[in-house]
Amino acid sequence: MWRRLFSRPAQATPPPPVAAAPAVRAEALLRRLEWTVLKRLDGWLQGDHRTVMRGTGLDLADLREYQLHDDVRHIDWNVTARLQQPHVRVFTEDREMAAWFLLDLSPSVDFGSGNQRKREVLRDFTVVLARLVARHGNRVGAMLYGGRGSGGADAVLPARGGRLHVLRLLQLLLADAPARAPGPTELGTLLRSAGLTLRQRSTVFVVSDFISEPGWEKPLGELARRHDVVAVRLLDPLELNLPNLGLIPIRDAETGEQLLVDTSDPGFRQRFTRLAAQREAQLREGLARAGVDTLELSTDDDLAEALRRFVDLRHRRVRLPGTAARGTQGARP
Repeated sequence: MWRRLFSRPAQATPPPPVAAAPAVRAEALLRRLEWTVLKRLDGWLQGDHRTVMRGTGLDLADLREYQLHDDVRHIDWNVTARLQQPHVRVFTEDREMAAWFLLDLSPSVDFGSGNQRKREVLRDFTVVLARLVARHGNRVGAMLYGGRGSGGADAVLPARGGRLHVLRLLQLLLADAPARAPGPTELGTLLRSAGLTLRQRSTVFVVSDFISEPGWEKPLGELARRHDVVAVRLLDPLELNLPNLGLIPIRDAETGEQLLVDTSDPGFRQRFTRLAAQREAQLREGLARAGVDTLELSTDDDLAEALRRFVDLRHRRVRLPGTAARGTQGARP
């Protein structure tokens, strides 16, 4: 029942405008994001040599106390025995690293109650971060998943560097999704596929609204044991609180089923809010169990400010390791 309530209300859609050539659209959008988001981040990140993406390294840099979900292979047993407290080795980060984006493009991300949809938030976040990573000489790859019971990634973009590679990724995100038979989203299939595909340790961004069939927590945890994983959770304010909109039609984006709901009924809105809160608690618990950092991006967020808050949280965890354990770290205050 709750899945239907998190879908876009059924309404007549105006005919789409005539689209420009994909390459021209991608170039124009990338330029806009570079000016409106990356320029704002530049001044804040300038002079900061500690990257938010963790690389791998061989040179021992420091020792610190063990934290929940640290890699047990990095425990220094001699220091642990001497101090009677588990300690892990911290290595110098390599400058060259690979960032992978696991992108959930299932029908539920087409929802948005305001000026933009979750799909547009996903696109802008991915492009901005990919451009930020690639312009410092690092490589960026992506796995795109369309949902509806597909058996894995629909498209895989190998990890490469450069602005042209980011443009190729953007063109993939702007392309029309292929038609699919109705069916539920199974995010676990994308995560398992990534576990088989990504051999080298990387920073992995799982960008999804996590409206999925159960069972994604275990493959996400397995992925986090080998890689530095960040769960980027997409959401819309209407998914948490339903205002009084009267009698409205609601359509399940994944099955196509429609029904009428009376949002003027206070009891209905209270049940909706309670179910949404329960789902929020279950989702946060699942992400914490998987041992991943979490960034929450709402459709009414300012992308640059959300990225700044998240990078600040990541830097605090890296620089002050004794003050926080890895887990859910929302970018929203």
